[in-house]
Amino acid sequence: MACPICEKPTETAFRPFCSKRCADVDLAKWFTGGYAIPADDPEDAEELEIQLQHTERDKPH
Repeated sequence: MACPICEKPTETAFRPFCSKRCADVDLAKWFTGGYAIPADDPEDAEELEIQLQHTERDKPH
């Protein structure tokens, strides 16, 4: 099995990664939203629309 970050062979101690470094890189992607899944949820769209309205309203003209 190959490491999902760098494609090197995995090490048992760090599975599914090859090293602590690659495991940490993966964790950082989770923390920073790198693995975010876009949603088509109407509630999300409504929230975004409200946020955009507030942004436009608060812009200096």
